[in-house]
Amino acid sequence: MKLNERSVAHYALSDSPADHTGFLRTWGGAGMPPTPSGAGRRCWFVLKGNLLFSFESREGRAPLSLVVLEGCTVELAEAPVPEEFAFAIRFDAPGVRPHLLAADGPAAQEAWVKALSRASFGYMRLVVRELESQLREARHSLDLHRRSSWKAVSSRCKPQAPDRWSPGLENGHSLSRDCSPMGLVEEGGSRPAGRGLAEWELQGPASLLLGRGQSPVSPETSCFSTLHEWYGREIMELRRAWLQRAQENPPECEDRDRP
Repeated sequence: MKLNERSVAHYALSDSPADHTGFLRTWGGAGMPPTPSGAGRRCWFVLKGNLLFSFESREGRAPLSLVVLEGCTVELAEAPVPEEFAFAIRFDAPGVRPHLLAADGPAAQEAWVKALSRASFGYMRLVVRELESQLREARHSLDLHRRSSWKAVSSRCKPQAPDRWSPGLENGHSLSRDCSPMGLVEEGGSRPAGRGLAEWELQGPASLLLGRGQSPVSPETSCFSTLHEWYGREIMELRRAWLQRAQENPPECEDRDRP
């Protein structure tokens, strides 16, 4: 793999956030000069994405080495010096020397192993696939939940057909075939006996609805043809009553005007 040194150095020193930083002891590797003693070399390491940089110090301006964390595994290892919390970066390619590193304590060792193991694009692909699978399952379960909720609401809101052959309760009133629940209107919609015309006129279309055992605000009133029929019956009844009164009481104005 060929990398531009200036671009790599600029990225290493840029203000982009680092995934993990800290001091580690190293015993050589690609780009790292070997130490004469077995104590190793203490350097400042910066992890950005899948790139691991090492510096001479925290304030170093030029990276000493670069490790591309692709096609590798991170595992615990034994350090040349006892009481060191070491781990190694081993590559699958033959002939590539592993990188042996050691942290200052067990907590730092565990944090570095986790961070380095999750830095590769291969690991990110696995995470993305797992998240996509979880998202598909969540959408599927949500779709099933919406369908079941819709079916439950539809079953509750479905109107029940009334029993036409047996008397029962409708809108809280006892019904029969030849009488209205409140005794206001006969089944045919005509004016009941013993009621005055003024009282019949004040009742309006609500009495027609009650005459059929239906409420004026029931869902059945949403039909235009039914509403037209109900209001038409009232108008026809009022017109019939007016004609009857006109026949019973003819106007006298013609007799008065004659000489």
